[in-house]
Amino acid sequence: MKADHRDIDTEKLKKMNGAELEELCAEIRGELVASVAKNGGHLASNLGTVELTVALHRVFDTPRDKIVWDVGHQAYVHKMLTGRWDDMDSLRQHGGLSGFPKRAESAHDMYDSGHSGTSVSAALGYAAARDLRGEDYSCVAVIGDGALTGGVAYEALNSAGSMKTPLIVVLNDNTMSIGRNVGGMSRYLQRMRMSRSYQRFKRGIKNAADSNPGLLRKLRGFRDRIKHIMLPGLLFEELGFKYFGPIDGHDIETMCEFFADARDLGRPVIIHVVTQKGRGFAPAEQNPEKYHGVSSFDVEKADASFDRDPRAWSDRFGAALLAEARKDERVVAVHAAMAEGTGVCIMRDELPGRVFDAGIAEQHAVSFAAGLALNGMKPVVAIYSTFLQRAYDQVLTEVCLMDLPVVFAVDRAGITGRDGETHQGLYDISYLSSMPNMTIFSPADAAELEEMLTKALSLGKPCAIRYPRGKAPDRLEPVRMDGAETVIICDGGSLPYANAAAKLLAARGIPADTFSLGTLKPLDEKGIRELLGRYRYAAVMEDGTSEGGIGGRIAAMAPSGCLTIAWPDRFIEHGGPDELRKKYALDAEGVAERVARYVEAKA
Repeated sequence: MKADHRDIDTEKLKKMNGAELEELCAEIRGELVASVAKNGGHLASNLGTVELTVALHRVFDTPRDKIVWDVGHQAYVHKMLTGRWDDMDSLRQHGGLSGFPKRAESAHDMYDSGHSGTSVSAALGYAAARDLRGEDYSCVAVIGDGALTGGVAYEALNSAGSMKTPLIVVLNDNTMSIGRNVGGMSRYLQRMRMSRSYQRFKRGIKNAADSNPGLLRKLRGFRDRIKHIMLPGLLFEELGFKYFGPIDGHDIETMCEFFADARDLGRPVIIHVVTQKGRGFAPAEQNPEKYHGVSSFDVEKADASFDRDPRAWSDRFGAALLAEARKDERVVAVHAAMAEGTGVCIMRDELPGRVFDAGIAEQHAVSFAAGLALNGMKPVVAIYSTFLQRAYDQVLTEVCLMDLPVVFAVDRAGITGRDGETHQGLYDISYLSSMPNMTIFSPADAAELEEMLTKALSLGKPCAIRYPRGKAPDRLEPVRMDGAETVIICDGGSLPYANAAAKLLAARGIPADTFSLGTLKPLDEKGIRELLGRYRYAAVMEDGTSEGGIGGRIAAMAPSGCLTIAWPDRFIEHGGPDELRKKYALDAEGVAERVARYVEAKA
């Protein structure tokens, strides 16, 4: 009879033998597949880090030792080993476990993460504070190789190497971020993985030197020269780190030995582990990109492929982009390691030479697009709303300042749901509206998306097209009611909810029209003032934050004021989009009730 490890803790973990650890890892993988199949989430990355996480918790003692998980989407096993196994059934559910580390959830979670490349900086901050306090514990950053396509990781490594404080960086190398990794660092790590001859050479020198210390002094310089020949640059050691690896990221015993050695060295160390993304679940092994982040699925019917939904906003955009690229050879696409997620893969498959993957490096992606625009191209940068935030300065000072014809396809705009605070796309209206020269389009349906992309490419100016997650309606018309004295003005993505609210209001004897703003910036002030003049009561609804959105700007134009309906000035937690809309009164029923109360109070 197999043991049940749901009550596992780190003390029990440290005492387990090899057979028990193998059984534990198999049970963890079974729980991962079952939980993600039920609730959706990041599957392949967590399956690949099972042994790695077990080894970390056998050597280090959290929360005393600080383990910072980069992005955090691969921390499900960490949650299971730190007292949350029984809560996995609630993963990504409203009120349940977050899909990312959260300090409010457990003392073992050191950092509220969700974006890539930040772990080394945070762990280094922990280490510097430790030194200032005169304390003694380990600080560990677990970072995926995909994060090394982003500049912030290099900034942190450079700083850590120069500070020389004890810090352990575990580089989880599975050759992927979400899609296949690109760029020089990916090729560099590949050479390191392949260089078994160097590893044998190094061990030979060490064995010889152990028996003859004098030989070690003579061979040290020769060893270093050979090292630089066989592994050109050895970037990490040049940055000031002691490098170990590459080692098998599924060999718990070997990883524990290296982790213990690194803990005792008293200097910056990088441990390069090689893992298999999706390990232990055949469909995810065969297609780790498709099983990186998934919705709920039937385990028994799972296979290595998912059919794309041609009705999704991302795919409708991808098809429209390809159509524009066919018409104009100057149209090119840029994405940040998200070709599949943004729909850019549709153009990539037919015109691969005109699609550029910048890696998880949104700042670089935008600056690169600026260069393309300066030399006569028409770049379209496809990035999720939450990730475009990371390139705020580049959008402002390198695109808007120079008034360049760069089009931003802002995917996942508005509430996105179960990934929580770090992934809600609620801020793009506010931060893009503050930028001079920027135009913001907001389509209500797929037909408008196609029309707006065509227009954006012809503007010759910076332009953003924001659209939500989910299925795009082919054509969606605003509601018109006989005798309406009330109007609900909204961004395009909110029109379905505004229309539904208008129908509920009509049933209460409050006929209301809806009006979708296709252009959020610049606002058509003359047209909006004329629209407001035709109604006694007005409400403005938007799928964005209440601070700095369109509601305040339109309210300033309304002679007798208007009701503004938006997401509150707080970070919105994880949960289903429908649950969150209901909680914050942004579903049809909530909007109708708020408008009705407003009209009744003003009447």
